[in-house]
Amino acid sequence: MKLNAKHAYGAAVLHAVLVGLAFLFGKVALETAKPIDLLAHRFLASFMGISILATTKIVTVNLTGRRFLRLLPLALFYPLMFFSFQTYGLMLASSSEGGIIQASTPVFVMILASHFLGERLTRAQKASVVLSVIGVLYILLQTGSGLEVTSFRGVVLLLCSVLAFAAYNVLVRKAVADFSYWEITFSVLAVGFVVFTFVTVVNHLWSGDFSGLLVPLKNPGYIFSVLYLGILSTLVTAMLYNFSLSKLEASRVSVFGSLATVISILAGVIFLKEQLFYYHVVGSILIIGGVVGTNLSPRSRKGMNHAPNDNQRL
Repeated sequence: MKLNAKHAYGAAVLHAVLVGLAFLFGKVALETAKPIDLLAHRFLASFMGISILATTKIVTVNLTGRRFLRLLPLALFYPLMFFSFQTYGLMLASSSEGGIIQASTPVFVMILASHFLGERLTRAQKASVVLSVIGVLYILLQTGSGLEVTSFRGVVLLLCSVLAFAAYNVLVRKAVADFSYWEITFSVLAVGFVVFTFVTVVNHLWSGDFSGLLVPLKNPGYIFSVLYLGILSTLVTAMLYNFSLSKLEASRVSVFGSLATVISILAGVIFLKEQLFYYHVVGSILIIGGVVGTNLSPRSRKGMNHAPNDNQRL
């Protein structure tokens, strides 16, 4: 069957749905396991999945020791910093807040790219960036002004995860010139698996409770959540996103990130009975409006020259 733009739009929608539900499954899993244990289990599933794909030659990964070391700086920001901040942030904040803050990622990517990659922004894009930043600050200020100090700390950690992922995106734009999409994916997942597993094993050995690492795996709901986060929310979304970018412009694909935010909010309210305050709605409208504006506005030629090929973007 010939795959065309219609299939690409379908893949983009499915990608947004899977990403939007990731915050829900993350919150559910954290009811059973500690954050570091969840990270270890999640990346065990992810690394096993991509290892099977590489071993069976479904994807091609050609990495020598030196080439692998060149990708370590990327892994520092993603997955190490990104997932650490996000997971601990979800312990303190709601999944709805996680989805809302995550929606601002394209804006921070554009800000960093303009400074470090020399990508110029049009006036319309600058105005859209300001709109999204106002939305994030509004949620932070409203959350901090209330009695939920814990929730405010969670939102700050979630914002740190977004900044880490934005930095990773900028580094990827340089790395794609020498590495394939799957080589980058394999490297960051391998580092995440090794580091998070090492930390959690040492933590359990130090506390004299090594069996505690395996206790959450007795819960079927937890196992399902880990498989969702590790396989569907990591590997499958990567393939869907890459396929969409091979058929559509990156600006069109990234707009679907707004759909992921809406889904994460609805999932939190419906399944977790989370409260949705007025400032969440106002802030999310500002953030999503800014994201759509930055993507629909025409980019400068210099900015386009520095952007990676659509087939290589993450």
